[in-house]
Amino acid sequence: MYRFLLSRRWLITVLIALLLIPATIRLGFWQLHRHEARVARNELITQALTAQPVPYDTLSTAPGSTVPKDLTWRAVTATGQYDPEHEFVVRKRTDSSGDKIGYFVVTPLKLSDGRGTVLVNRGWVASGDSATAYPAVPAAPSGEVVLTGRLRADETSAGSGIRDRAGLPDRQFNLISTGQQARESGAALLGGYLELTGTAPAPADQPELLPEPNHSDIGPHMAYAIQWWLFTAMIPVGLWVLIRREARDRAKEAAEAAVSTEPEPLPV
Repeated sequence: MYRFLLSRRWLITVLIALLLIPATIRLGFWQLHRHEARVARNELITQALTAQPVPYDTLSTAPGSTVPKDLTWRAVTATGQYDPEHEFVVRKRTDSSGDKIGYFVVTPLKLSDGRGTVLVNRGWVASGDSATAYPAVPAAPSGEVVLTGRLRADETSAGSGIRDRAGLPDRQFNLISTGQQARESGAALLGGYLELTGTAPAPADQPELLPEPNHSDIGPHMAYAIQWWLFTAMIPVGLWVLIRREARDRAKEAAEAAVSTEPEPLPV
């Protein structure tokens, strides 16, 4: 009854189904791992943002160092004086609403303890008159200031998906990179940068501060994982339905052929 399964067409169909089963199972686990990574990221950000700020000089940062994952988004304080001479902007960044494209303003802060200089993302400003014009930027406060901010790791093309191309206008860059800025300015820049959340004394005018990162949305990855596993369960069921339908159709055709070949009864 099921000898048709040995045909070339059915052997290929069964082989494809057998290959799809482990593939869809693996895709489900891939989405599950993305869900777990998203949850872990949200928990890390939540813990970092809700913790009391710690002095920046208590963290193990050094020129050329990388900010550890467990310190990313950590609330910190830093005391020093801005270095507006080496200020720069980062292109194609959106405001807090995500609707307007402009620039991030990054100004080095020379720490009062003499350990070095840290880059500070002071916030967002609107674009200038053209893509090549330097935007209007509120001046950084003069004198000694006390900052609070979120510790961030250097941006990279691999991590951000932003291509770092050369030939940009003066003091405009695509990424916030301490290595790149250290080569440009010759300063001993500490690894990572600060995303400004507050300044004391408060300036009269400043760029638009960046909002906290979204750390409540877990994304659709768990739903996608369940969908892949449901599809996995449907593969053998669907294959069996197709086999049964083929067997039923062949049996029907065979019965109809047998009836059509029966000899007609002789007349009496």
